Amino acid sequence: MASALAAKMGLNSLRRKQAKNFNVRITTMDADMEFSCEVKWKGKDLFDLVCRALGLRETWFFGFQYDVKDTVAWIKMDKKVLDHDVSKEEPITLNFLAKFYPENAEEELVQDITQHLFFLQVKNKILEEEIYCPPEASVLLASYAVQAKYGDYDPNVHKLGFLAQEELLPKRVINLYQMTAEMWEERITSCYAEHRGRTREDAEMEYLKIAQDLEMYGISYFPIRNKKGTDLLLGVDALGLHIYDPDNKLTPKCSFPWNEIRNISYSDREFAIKPLDKKTDVFKFNSSKLRVNKLILQLCMGNHDLFMRRRRVDSLEVQQMKAQAREERARKRVERQRLEREKHLREVAERARDDLERRLIQLQDEAHMANDALLRSEETADLLAEKAQIAEEEAKLLSQKASEAEAEMQRIKVTAIRSEEERRMMEQKMLEAEMMALKMADESERRAMEADQLKQDLQEARDSERRAKHKLLEITSKSTYSPSAVPGDVMPPDLSFSRENLSFDFKDTDMKRLSMEIEKEKVEYMEKSKHLQEQLNELKTEIESLKLKERETPLDILHNENTEKGTSKHSNFKKLTLQSTKTRVAYFEEL
Repeated sequence: MASALAAKMGLNSLRRKQAKNFNVRITTMDADMEFSCEVKWKGKDLFDLVCRALGLRETWFFGFQYDVKDTVAWIKMDKKVLDHDVSKEEPITLNFLAKFYPENAEEELVQDITQHLFFLQVKNKILEEEIYCPPEASVLLASYAVQAKYGDYDPNVHKLGFLAQEELLPKRVINLYQMTAEMWEERITSCYAEHRGRTREDAEMEYLKIAQDLEMYGISYFPIRNKKGTDLLLGVDALGLHIYDPDNKLTPKCSFPWNEIRNISYSDREFAIKPLDKKTDVFKFNSSKLRVNKLILQLCMGNHDLFMRRRRVDSLEVQQMKAQAREERARKRVERQRLEREKHLREVAERARDDLERRLIQLQDEAHMANDALLRSEETADLLAEKAQIAEEEAKLLSQKASEAEAEMQRIKVTAIRSEEERRMMEQKMLEAEMMALKMADESERRAMEADQLKQDLQEARDSERRAKHKLLEITSKSTYSPSAVPGDVMPPDLSFSRENLSFDFKDTDMKRLSMEIEKEKVEYMEKSKHLQEQLNELKTEIESLKLKERETPLDILHNENTEKGTSKHSNFKKLTLQSTKTRVAYFEEL
């Protein structure tokens, strides 16, 4: 039995020696990547490989996270990957995440890839409700996320329903209000339309600038107990250590900045914090597990190092990165301005083309109308000529009948009628013949006048026909395109844009101008912050009437109380650190 077991162990040992590589799947917030690693590789070897693949140089914020039992842990850079308590089933899955957060994202995050990874991670934490975000801030953040993904708002493209499949708001916020998905989309789109002109990088940075002021941003929470055995929460972030009530993760009861802490250590489950003030005693607390103590120590050491690093002169590498980032951003800004000018010129040309097309259509319509009028005039002239001819023939016929009647009257007069009766009858007939003759004469005169009027109408119709032909010739001559008709600053639609005319030389004067713009932005920072607060208050007012008070969570209630008191994350931190370290330590031990 023992020999069989020894043989099996020997076989497993031989297989491990033969297996020189193992596969690792690295999951980032953006994509998954797989690598083949050597068995002897340490955490740093794999970390460097991943950072090179991502093009990431600000490596000090990130690390590999993996799940272990009921908590999480981070790969140690100086320890072999396979020596960690990770699942040995290949491919081994590790999460590439931000381990430490910046104090000020705009000042510290240099590379676009760093900013993008932070944006995705913070956005995910807000949607998963690991970071509490009030409803009005959630809507504003969602609008910046839409700007980062879709670019500038276009009402012809971004119609109602285009965000139907997007996850933009925490479920807690959606359930808190009597609002349909269309109503939420309308609110988000209204804010989104105001972000026109911002690039993806600008929108992501604005997102982070708002998110970093949220109370739970960048904080890792751990359950602890003080000397009295009181259950508390320890919060570790870029500013220091914070002590919370277990039911209130928003407002710390006391805080200890990193510059007040000299040393941190643990023994088994007991943690010891040694303040910089020598008159202040070491304060201790207990955590639930040894593994948690290791994680707390890692986060404390890393955050403390970054805290001190921010307050020193940047290293040459960081200075070089910042210089390159400034040059790249300046280049992108110039390129964006060039594209905006080109887009403006194209829009002007398109508007000119549209105006010409509309004018051409208008002239064509006028030509058609003039042509129709000409045809009607010709038809009217023909009809009037025909009527005039008929009237003239009728006048001739009546004149002939009048002559015959006159001849008949003369014949009757010279005829002798012997009988009185016949004479009277003849007189009667003569009278009737005279009346008929008079009537025929009047009718003949009327017909002659009508013929004259028809001739006059025919002449007017021919004059109208000549005028219509003249107008048609004028319209045809105007519709011919003349280059001189187009303004000098408007390009014809078919002309290509000359690179010579649109080129832009990047000179020292541009750098000076950009520097002045940056200084101006710093001066306007407070005004922008005020505008942001006004925007948030406006959003809150718009949706407040639709809130369902009974669905408010404890964190919603705590946030509303802090808002009513005028308490923010930074103001509360300053207030807590006004007291001496000794007073705060004593307060912590008495909780």
